[in-house]
Parts: sequence; C-alpha cells; structure tokens
Amino acid sequence: MQRTYATRTSGVTDVTLDAGGITLSGLHIEPPGPSPRAVVVAVHGGGMTAGYFDGQAHPSVSLLGLGARLGFAVLSLDRPGYGRSAREIPHGQSLTEQSATLHAALDDYARRFPTGAGFLLVAHSFGGKVALTAAADDERGRLIGLDISGCGHRYATESREPPGVLARDSWKWHWGPLRLYPPNSFRYSRPLLAPMPLAEEHELRQWSQSFPGVAARVRVPVRFTFAEYENWWLHDADALADMTSHLRATTVTMDRQPDAGHNISLGWAARSYHLRVLAFLEELLARRGQVGA
Repeated sequence: MQRTYATRTSGVTDVTLDAGGITLSGLHIEPPGPSPRAVVVAVHGGGMTAGYFDGQAHPSVSLLGLGARLGFAVLSLDRPGYGRSAREIPHGQSLTEQSATLHAALDDYARRFPTGAGFLLVAHSFGGKVALTAAADDERGRLIGLDISGCGHRYATESREPPGVLARDSWKWHWGPLRLYPPNSFRYSRPLLAPMPLAEEHELRQWSQSFPGVAARVRVPVRFTFAEYENWWLHDADALADMTSHLRATTVTMDRQPDAGHNISLGWAARSYHLRVLAFLEELLARRGQVGA
C-alpha cells in the first residue's frame, strides 16, 4: 500500500489577501472562540513557502496548530514572488517593496478578520530581513514585536554565496545533521521549496550594509534565535554584541536553540522553539495588560 502524506494541519485553510493590488496566498488558522488574543504572522525564508511553518513530518512541528491551541490566529504568508504572486511578480521584490506589500496585506487581513491585540511577526532567514524592514516602516505602530530565527547581520562565509535550498550541497547550510529532523522530513518538505526570486538574490549580499540603517528604525521588542547548527550567520558573542548595538528596539533578546539546524521550524526542536515564540508573545501581551485566559 502506498503511504499518503498529510499536507496541512487540521483547521488550517488557504487564504488570499489583497496586498495593494498583488494577491498574496498563504495558510491561516483561527482559534476556537469569537476572537483571537493576537495574530501571529509567519514570514518564511528564501527558497521556502508558507508551509514552512506548518510542517507535517510530526504532529509537534506545526506553529499554526500550536498557536491556535493557545488562543492565537496564525497567518503564514507566501512572500512576494512565491506562491500565487509568483505569477504576477516572478522576479519578486526588494526588501522595501516587500515591506510595503506585507503592510498592505495586513490591512486587508484586519478588514476581514479579528486581530485581537495586534500582530507579532515571526520570521525565518530572509523573512527576518523582511520583518525587520516592515517594523522599521511601521508608522502606525500596529506590530507587537518581532521573533526572528536564522537571520543575523553578517554572513559566516564571505568567500562565496551559500548554496540555494535546492542545491545538492545545501545540507550543511539549511539543515545540519539529519538526526535533528523527524523521519520523512525531506519528503514532506520538498513541496515547500521554491526558487528564490531574482530580486532577493540581488539583495543577499547587501544586507550587512543595509542592516544598521534598518535596525536603527525598529522600535518594537525583538527576539533573535540562532540554532546550535546555524552555519549561515556569524553568531558568536562578539557578532551578537555588534548586532545588538545597532538596534534601537525597546528590548532585544538573543537566544540559542539547542539541537537545531537553520530550518528550526521543521526539526525536532520546532515545538520547543515555537513555545518560546509564543511565550515571548505572552510576555509582550502581559506588558500591555492584555493577558487572556
């Protein structure tokens, strides 16, 4: 008998949002009850799609399922140039353009769905760059905070471009040791992969130069997580101190995730990491006096 593989967590639905004339696709789940406590907006990395945050290799992996069980709506978007929008803008967008598109998508979401206390951006890898830029551009102050994994400010390798997620030599960079992942993880993950749009490829090496200016405009609390087997970024004590020095956020937290590779949200460590994400959100809501039952 041929084994079938689930494609999404129970309760997760497809969603499309009007992002200033661009249609963004994604995955969405709402918690039981009349209104979510807040909305977790998940922003995937380069070469991935929205399903990164709804991993199916093991029931414990999905951020969407966990978030809904704890009273939050979770929206995982295909970034510009991925998913449905790949047909409209196959070359993707710059970080500044993606920030504007993301804010437009959140406008449409807020018109159609309850948002509770507001939006927490949870971002991975290149998505972390988008989230930081969106926070820097958040003139209305609707973002509660940022929780970012797999994104630093200086690459660990300057001699050559790290390979794309589809490249044969990508394991070290994107995954790390195979023991970090549930069985059949790579079979489940293959549908999540997508080519990186040209606009993103062009911006990869500019991040070290653009980060200080972006970081200086971020005002909401930020938490960064680096996996034990993170190979893309410098994340030693000196690198993190330098990174923190550029940020003007109200609070900056640097965390490490043991027993995890770059793709934290697809490994055995996913549940631990996602619980920390939602604990961070709980702390932010507590500061606002908006803790729910």
